[in-house]
Amino acid sequence: MSDPTAWPDRRLLDLLGLELPILQAPMAGSSTVEMAIAVARAGGLGALPCALISAETARDQVARFREAVRAPLNLNFFCHTPPEPDADAQGRWRARLAPYYAELGLDADTPAPAASRAPFDEDFCRVVEDLRPEVVSFHFGLPAQALLARVKAAGARVLSSATTVAEARWLADHGCDAVIAMGFEAGGHRGSFLTQDMAAQPGTFALVPQIAEAVEIPVIAAGGVADGRGVAAAFALGASGVQVGTAYLRTPEAAIPDFHRRALAQARDDGTAVTNLFTGRPARGLYNRLMREVGPLSSDAPPFPTAAGALGPLRAARLGPDFTNLWAGQAAALAVETDAGSLTRRLAADGLARLAGLSGRPDPASRPGA
Repeated sequence: MSDPTAWPDRRLLDLLGLELPILQAPMAGSSTVEMAIAVARAGGLGALPCALISAETARDQVARFREAVRAPLNLNFFCHTPPEPDADAQGRWRARLAPYYAELGLDADTPAPAASRAPFDEDFCRVVEDLRPEVVSFHFGLPAQALLARVKAAGARVLSSATTVAEARWLADHGCDAVIAMGFEAGGHRGSFLTQDMAAQPGTFALVPQIAEAVEIPVIAAGGVADGRGVAAAFALGASGVQVGTAYLRTPEAAIPDFHRRALAQARDDGTAVTNLFTGRPARGLYNRLMREVGPLSSDAPPFPTAAGALGPLRAARLGPDFTNLWAGQAAALAVETDAGSLTRRLAADGLARLAGLSGRPDPASRPGA
């Protein structure tokens, strides 16, 4: 196990009560309780994403985590505002997808499931107050101040994602205890909330040091971190920890279909793009047929999260990657098959070893008794 005293910046470790500054990204639909438990047992911060589940399911998952391990836990929530119904927008999207419906022999008016991504609300706030997770993280900004005040009163440390320096300053000014600097390399939904201009999004290497200079709270680097080199680079740039997502998708604890696993195993540096086709909001994933033929960005996609509905019948009719999002970051090719606990320990140990080499300090793993 890595020596926690060797980390050059302990602010995040001390803030969150962690042994290792490795945070498992809360990937809705892909993360599992088993993944969170394995990461926590290894000394990192396990996370449970709540955007696709009910408040009752969240309670059940937290109970399973608490039964398995005594460690800090992160509950993650979305903070989007659900859009008003827009029949015209849905009609344009249906028309854009009509050729695929015809190809698969589906009626163009086939009922579509309603979008199920829920924002943080009163019910979820009661979950936080009742279960008192050590950490609560948000995506797409922060909830209303009244709800946020209740989260903090319940004793949770608050994190949220920033994709620009302006967003990081906003989060620090509005009550965040640490900020996740989400570079353009990161997989999954962009955490943007002050801008939707994807053309101007900075990468992790440029974003982390500028956020570290702009705010006084700890910074967590996210995007492009899949091995010890990424961990060491993040700390060298001023981060106090890293959040890792794509690398955890190649663990047996990840709940992804086999075709997603095969795509990850064949990933290349130029094999992903930011797309809004699957939910209506920009997110990075591996290229598939729909992204190549329609996008990856299309003005026809209706607002988040409603774009997902019309894709439901297509996914059901043709199981596979053609119409399913394959979330992944640009460093997917660096990820290797391993279990979540081993990955967590390896990220920390390799990162520390490389940091020691950068500073000229002895490698902690080479110390007597290490």
